[in-house]
Amino acid sequence: MQKKAIVLLSGGLDSITVLALAKQQGFQCYALSFDYGQRHNAELIAAAKIAADYQVADHKIIKLGLGSIGGSALTDEHIAVPHTLQAGIPVTYVPARNTIFLSFALGWAEVLHLHDIFIGVNAVDYSGYPDCRPEFIESFQKLANLATKAGVEGTHFSIHTPLIHLSKADIIKTGIALGVDYQRTVSCYSADEQGRACGECDACRLRKAGFIEAGIPDNTRYQK
Repeated sequence: MQKKAIVLLSGGLDSITVLALAKQQGFQCYALSFDYGQRHNAELIAAAKIAADYQVADHKIIKLGLGSIGGSALTDEHIAVPHTLQAGIPVTYVPARNTIFLSFALGWAEVLHLHDIFIGVNAVDYSGYPDCRPEFIESFQKLANLATKAGVEGTHFSIHTPLIHLSKADIIKTGIALGVDYQRTVSCYSADEQGRACGECDACRLRKAGFIEAGIPDNTRYQK
């Protein structure tokens, strides 16, 4: 019987790499994306195209109202997306986002009777988000096995984070080796309606630097 897994798919560079890795490892993939109140839907459009291209078993886009609580430059239009590096946890941090995303993935995993969940968090070249750290993933995995009917009955949930210790350059090299076309992805915090990147936000800077370090041409579509 083929292994099955849920893959959190944002439509960005990291998540497409994780999807490609899960497919390489022989998993039948179920993709999960979120319309959580982010400033643009370009990444969700990209996620839908990626899910179709990779022939996932199912792709769900779940609507969440995180914009109603605000607290992040990605969900509150009154908070500007910074174009310079910030000390500490940046204003682009969305409160409890990965906890919420993984909770939905866990619920769907119970319904599908599977126990593997993939997420593209990274603790090396990232923006300082606390919910991208190995300690968080370890804690959530413990929670998953304590707080679910499936866990109590003997299922062991595993949260897979294949990118967590990779640099952005190494992630890009991994994806290229798997045939990933990064031009179809959207990582920018301020992408326009066509999905073109601003080239200035933190996500764009990390992405640009990754391609340069990897020695691979950057075919990202930029607004300028």
